[in-house]
Amino acid sequence: MKDILEKINKHRDEELCSSCRVNNRLSIIEIIKCIQVIFFPNFYHYKNHTQESAYEKLKELLIEEISIAKEMVDENNSIEEDVNRFLEMLPDIFYLLTTDCQAIYDGDPAAKSKAEIILCYPGFYAILIYRIAHSLYRLNIPFIPRIMSEYAHEKTGIDINPGATIGTHFCIDHGTGIVIGETAILGHHVKLYQGVTIGAKSFEKDEEGNLVKGGKRHPNIGNHVIVYANATILGGDTTIGDHCIIGGNAWIIHSVEPN
Repeated sequence: MKDILEKINKHRDEELCSSCRVNNRLSIIEIIKCIQVIFFPNFYHYKNHTQESAYEKLKELLIEEISIAKEMVDENNSIEEDVNRFLEMLPDIFYLLTTDCQAIYDGDPAAKSKAEIILCYPGFYAILIYRIAHSLYRLNIPFIPRIMSEYAHEKTGIDINPGATIGTHFCIDHGTGIVIGETAILGHHVKLYQGVTIGAKSFEKDEEGNLVKGGKRHPNIGNHVIVYANATILGGDTTIGDHCIIGGNAWIIHSVEPN
């Protein structure tokens, strides 16, 4: 056993943080679960927490995990301020989720109640986690938002980068296979079906052949847009105007006028 572990450790370099603290993925999942209890105490249950005890546990976990995340990028400033700013965002996150739940209820004839959506719908579950992760992303918290989004991806098959900007009344129907890139901007009352990709075209490379990171790479989707199953919309210079309907299996790399 010792020989095997030594061989593994030999190839672990400093970029893999072999000598530093790293975020605990289970603790970050616990942050999500505490927020779910705070938002929907009748629907989500975790370790017998009440709303109040979930809030206190959430604050404790945020302090620890944000501290570790900042250590990993050699930052140790404003941890308490970041935690407090995020906690102050919770009412706004919850409001957005109520609009999302309403949009799913209004848009899906199979939904018998909002309770069914909160309890059963993977689209709502993925949106809930996205809203949390996006708020942390806006605070420039490293690592944690992406860990959250990949947890949602693992659970639902829906891959929403926490950097994406999404308006109110967001509806995901079925959901499996949806991909939304980091620099995508979606307006209000957008509805996506399964298999939709809001992604990037081929990436630019520098003189050494490395991918050029950053920049606007993903499309803008206007208000009151419906994108049907397996449609692909690509490119940072692609805009889908308000009140458009994108048919299933469409491949779009140019802008579409409103209406």
